[in-house]
Amino acid sequence: MIEYPSAPDTPRSHLPFSPCVKVGDLIFVSGQASVDSTGAIVSGSFEDEMRRSVENLRKVLETAGSSLAEVIQTRNYVRDHDDLKQFNALYTEYFSSPYPARTTITNCLGPQLRFEIECIAVARGMRVGA
Repeated sequence: MIEYPSAPDTPRSHLPFSPCVKVGDLIFVSGQASVDSTGAIVSGSFEDEMRRSVENLRKVLETAGSSLAEVIQTRNYVRDHDDLKQFNALYTEYFSSPYPARTTITNCLGPQLRFEIECIAVARGMRVGA
């Protein structure tokens, strides 16, 4: 069965996609950026935007019955290569060893965003230890 978990405080976009799709125990979360609950972009420093993006990711995962601890893969989009050092430091605040599989792409976002993150996660309680 395919589900589209949603809640009133789930970050939304004005673009045509679902915040997440749940298929069995797998949860696929669309790219989360530094936006407010209405989908309006909230600009700031790289750190501000990354933290807001990951908190939006957390909200979407919780709505779908998961959490950051159940993330098995992330895809990260960092606008400026110079932010990679800070990205890696902040990433370890949200994800711990053994880390999810990860892809990071730089120099890829337009001027309105500094960071975006998407992920695949499993339903809460499904993660097996390292």
